[in-house]
Amino acid sequence: MPPQKAFSKSLLYFHRFLRRRLTNPFAHHHRKNAHVNHPKPQKCPPPPLDHLADKTVLLDVDGALLRSPSAFPYFMLVALEAGSFLRGLLLLCIYPLLLLLNYELGTRIMVFVCFVGIRADKFRLGSAVLHKFFLEDVGMEGFEVLRRGERRVCVSRLPRVMVEGFLEEYLGVEVVVGREIKVVGGYFVGLMEKEREVEENSELKRIMLLGDHEQQQEESGGGVVGYFGCSHQDPHRKLFSHCKSIYWVNEAEKRNWHVLPREQYTKPLVFHDGRLAFRPTPMATLTMFLWLPLGIPLSVFRTLVFLLLPYPLSIPIGAFSGMRARLIAPSPAADDDFGGRSHLYVCNHRTLLDPIYISAALNKHVTAVTYSVSRISEALSPIRTVPLTRNKEEDRRRMAELLRQGDLVVCPEGTTCREPYLLRFSPLFTELAEEIIPVALITRVGMFYGTSTSGFKFLDPFYFLMNPRPEYAVEFLKKIDTCHVEGRSSSIEVANHIQREIGNALGFKVTTLTRKDKYNVLAGNDGFVKAKSKKQ
Repeated sequence: MPPQKAFSKSLLYFHRFLRRRLTNPFAHHHRKNAHVNHPKPQKCPPPPLDHLADKTVLLDVDGALLRSPSAFPYFMLVALEAGSFLRGLLLLCIYPLLLLLNYELGTRIMVFVCFVGIRADKFRLGSAVLHKFFLEDVGMEGFEVLRRGERRVCVSRLPRVMVEGFLEEYLGVEVVVGREIKVVGGYFVGLMEKEREVEENSELKRIMLLGDHEQQQEESGGGVVGYFGCSHQDPHRKLFSHCKSIYWVNEAEKRNWHVLPREQYTKPLVFHDGRLAFRPTPMATLTMFLWLPLGIPLSVFRTLVFLLLPYPLSIPIGAFSGMRARLIAPSPAADDDFGGRSHLYVCNHRTLLDPIYISAALNKHVTAVTYSVSRISEALSPIRTVPLTRNKEEDRRRMAELLRQGDLVVCPEGTTCREPYLLRFSPLFTELAEEIIPVALITRVGMFYGTSTSGFKFLDPFYFLMNPRPEYAVEFLKKIDTCHVEGRSSSIEVANHIQREIGNALGFKVTTLTRKDKYNVLAGNDGFVKAKSKKQ
């Protein structure tokens, strides 16, 4: 054989070998463990869902539940929300390198960049931020498989601290198997445990949870059924080896999956935190970083416009800068024969800018009462704000005095809610006036949320105004007589009636949840910790 031809043939063999290694980095590992007895994955369609009623479903979260094959957006959320913009920028810069690496190595690098130096006891993103984005990525087909099982066990290659809250609280999963991130001195060091350690822990959990129950299922015709994604090369092999049968989902099938409708969530998504209002894919994140040099000065400009200029000038200038404001229905007070009488406006709470937009819609200054608002936010407000003390008698006296001086805006929810739900209305405002004007507010943002339960809350309005095209819609509803509401007159009934009226106008669901419920879920406190510490 000529030397040139032999060299070409050797080069071809090397090319084929290298291509196999790059496309299947776990191939050698599989051959090494080929003697292990595993159930053979079924290429046929899975059994009817009603056949899962007496079985334990073992589901691969990454490959058989989530529609997106990329975990980058979730790590970017951790980098930005738990870290900083600089940490997020670093993760974005190394993204091209991650494309050249296999799944395992790429995940380890992202974990290190996103978690190193983060306090472990303060990390609440799994139940405060990530659950919203995970739910939006759940495939309806994968959820149906999980929902039909008698018992639900999920495995994931992602850190358990990221997925556990979402799976247990919103999907009813009994056991979540994922890798732990090592902690030293109360801080994450960015290193994940190895897959071998996970398999050992998984085996222990299988014995503790499934144990005798699995044997009982086998005797009654049940057992453990595994569903996993073929692209992830059979993760957690040891745990899946206990399955009676295994079915796999390929990427072609997942591309045809449907988004899980909000109505099918096992638990309503009412509260979530974080600044990002979009899914931070690489291109979307790059767009955000390109926008920041323009968005930050634009936010400052918009703030100064509303702070220094009267409404006839500030509103057109704001609209020219991209802000949208719609008045759906004018205030019924405009037709009031008694022009000198003060009015009480009661609205749902979307952002700190609610009273300002009501004031702009009325084209006159009003006074707003606030809960635990920072002094910086009060100083930058173009209207008068008065903090409440959370003492019922003192707050009633204070609001009554303010109402005698002029129009007053009250947000009885006591805190903001991003989703289409209304929190419980505090009934104290119903004792202030005989007539109340409900106001329905709705906001739309495309990049940043203007609310937060942690961090620098005085930046909330700046984040809202940093959006390219922030939108507010204001609708004044008909006056409500507090003395006669459908034949009832108690303050609680009046507050509930006004809550329903605003909810009907917006298409929102009314709830009995409170500010305390929100902060317990998102921040682990009652929402007044900072306010109390300030006074000390």
